[in-house]
Amino acid sequence: MTHADAAESVHPYVRKGAAWAWRLLVLLAFGLTSLWLFWHLKTITIPLLLALMGSALLVPTVNYLQRHKVPRSLAVVVVMLTGTAAVGGILTFVVDQFIKGLPDLSTQLTNSIESLKNWAIHSRFHVSEDQIGKAGDALVNAIKDNQGRVTSGALATATTVTEIITGAVLTLFTTIFFLYGGKEIWEFVTRIFPTAVRPRVRRAGVLGFGSLIGYVRATVAVALVDAIGIGVGLAAFSVPLALPLASLVFLGAFVPIIGAAISGFVAVFIALITKGAFTALMILVIVIVVMQVEGHVLQPLIMGHAVQIHALAVVLSIAAGGVLGGIIGALLAVPTVAVLNTAIRALIEPEGSADPYLVEGEEEAEILDPEMVPDGGPPAVGAGPSNGVPELGPAPPKD
Repeated sequence: MTHADAAESVHPYVRKGAAWAWRLLVLLAFGLTSLWLFWHLKTITIPLLLALMGSALLVPTVNYLQRHKVPRSLAVVVVMLTGTAAVGGILTFVVDQFIKGLPDLSTQLTNSIESLKNWAIHSRFHVSEDQIGKAGDALVNAIKDNQGRVTSGALATATTVTEIITGAVLTLFTTIFFLYGGKEIWEFVTRIFPTAVRPRVRRAGVLGFGSLIGYVRATVAVALVDAIGIGVGLAAFSVPLALPLASLVFLGAFVPIIGAAISGFVAVFIALITKGAFTALMILVIVIVVMQVEGHVLQPLIMGHAVQIHALAVVLSIAAGGVLGGIIGALLAVPTVAVLNTAIRALIEPEGSADPYLVEGEEEAEILDPEMVPDGGPPAVGAGPSNGVPELGPAPPKD
């Protein structure tokens, strides 16, 4: 039997399945290799992604100033200084409020522990003071026995702090370069693609970045509403550390669906140990109401179709990001999926089609520059640099 006869003897479905299988294996190997490289270069890749998110938040303002005759370099400086000053001022105020509120929290926590101790002694469980004392001694001994682990953990924390500072500086400088010269960077990256497909790739990048702009802007708005709603409730019931807890809710809201809920339940726990069960129940009701407003009103209304992702995809991407990269992975998972979703749909869009999803994405991307998303699909080969290139900086030289 010849080789051709042997191949013909295999059922066509088996041949097709094998063809699909080896291609899927290649894609899987590529994906795993990419994740491996991403994780081992996380000191660079994570600040790079955070800088993209920061650029998505700030570039509309930079371009607005440039359109009103402000030099781009000056616009970048003004926006970066204003943003850094605002974030630094807010963080300083929140930390100051946290430090001032700690004594009150400590006093109320001590009173709550004493009340719990008295309840345990006089309850049906008949716990004695001696048993409570032994439990406290056991806790102290456990801490002493694990002192070595605590010390090594402190050293690891010091290393982590160094990495965080390095990443923050790298994120800051990368954001500046993205805001000023992002257009040149994007053109340079896309030169690795063949000329025939380069315009389509550039347009996909435009739409992907447009969806990132919509996602970041919507997430900030939703986070503000969550923080204000829960923060007002905490202040109304005189819960200690209301402002720091509201800030925690704001940061948690950047992880969709579950972030604000988890940080909200932290506020419920603080209310429980400081103000009692009734106040904690009221705060829980407020958290649930805010979460319902976020899920059924704010998310559909603000994000719209340009960054629409199924809730299951959101949860799965957050879970995968959390497993692979911890808190940072959970934070970056959803915007990454949103960008890839839009970019891939733009790449596979048939010529001349009008996908409503991409049409709305183009409207979002026009925040950057109305001329950078050409009408009627991908630009023609050899078109000028304004066709399909994100307006993130000065125009680069022609290819």
